[in-house]
Amino acid sequence: MVNSRRTAAFALMRWLSTKEFPAGLVADAEDRAFVQDLVYTAIRRLRALRLVLGKFVARWPKGELEALLYVGAAQLLYMDSVPDFAAVNETVAAARLCRNASVPKVVNAVLRNVARNRDAVERELAEAPVDARESFPSVLARRWSARLGAERTAALMRDLNVPAKTFLARRDGSFVELERGRRVEDVPGYSEGEFIVQDRATAAAVELMGVSSGEKVLDACAAPGGKSVQLLWRGADLVACEVNAARRRRLEENLARTRLGARVVSSLSEIPEGESFDAALVDAPCSNTGVLRRRPDARWNFSEEKLSRLVGLQRSILDNAAKFVRPGGRLVYSTCSLEPEENAMQTAAFLSRHPDFALGGEREMLPSEDGSDGAYAALLRREGGAAK
Repeated sequence: MVNSRRTAAFALMRWLSTKEFPAGLVADAEDRAFVQDLVYTAIRRLRALRLVLGKFVARWPKGELEALLYVGAAQLLYMDSVPDFAAVNETVAAARLCRNASVPKVVNAVLRNVARNRDAVERELAEAPVDARESFPSVLARRWSARLGAERTAALMRDLNVPAKTFLARRDGSFVELERGRRVEDVPGYSEGEFIVQDRATAAAVELMGVSSGEKVLDACAAPGGKSVQLLWRGADLVACEVNAARRRRLEENLARTRLGARVVSSLSEIPEGESFDAALVDAPCSNTGVLRRRPDARWNFSEEKLSRLVGLQRSILDNAAKFVRPGGRLVYSTCSLEPEENAMQTAAFLSRHPDFALGGEREMLPSEDGSDGAYAALLRREGGAAK
């Protein structure tokens, strides 16, 4: 029988060395939901786990031992559904499968020490700075505190540490929460394309666009296709662009499952010169700070240097997409970021470069207590023609 803690440790060990997207590292198996929850919890709480484990190891471990200690401590401190004895015993059993005979001894000793000293551990975490306690990089803590204040930043971090809910967007425009642990593929209507997996916050961009049946619409950053599908459900005549080949395949799979037709291109340069659209959507690549519930790894990928590069990329995509919007048409810009450089500041900079566009509406959402993601969307109207 496969030991789920060992599976989680392998996935975590690979993530630690490669920083690949964690969901792609967890094999599809009967216990996949538990393994993914365990891996995501360890990644989400990585900084706090390092703080705790550092008190019980003489020298910081690497490889399988490091991953197993994270896996064990994550269960003890952050997964209430797992009894302490199971967290320790099952993780030690996973450690016994390692070639190094000393690994299970270390794992057993360290995890039992963590469990035995739980009150002191939790007290030390409670007294730690908010970024260490809630397990966020200091750069995000500094940025958010400067903008939101200490109290709102702490609340935001707590919200972002709550595991993400999964919502299904249906053809009728409703959103339904998926029961935790249930496979999307097992929900009635999946094969018939009656719904897509999409957070409620994504509706803001689609609603701002206000597409009417038969309008020509360009989705400039379309994969994996959630917003494309919502636009098609509203009757859009859609051209969907995605430059990444693997993501483009996901887009095409979602279009096929939902039985919707769109012209899919790999670059905006494939669109004939002179072709124009009633509306265009730029759901831009971003830092993902609004979706850290479902992308816990993104917090560890954040840097101001990377943010600057993303802002430049967003600017380029926006300028390129704007060329295809007809006079009187609309351009909607959206992100799943909380950072002003990617949101309102990006919109303002675009309007300063494009005086023929005007702001028609703007929405900015912090992650909410009911489980919705953080997001930003702005409607930019082009002057001339028959405006909608």
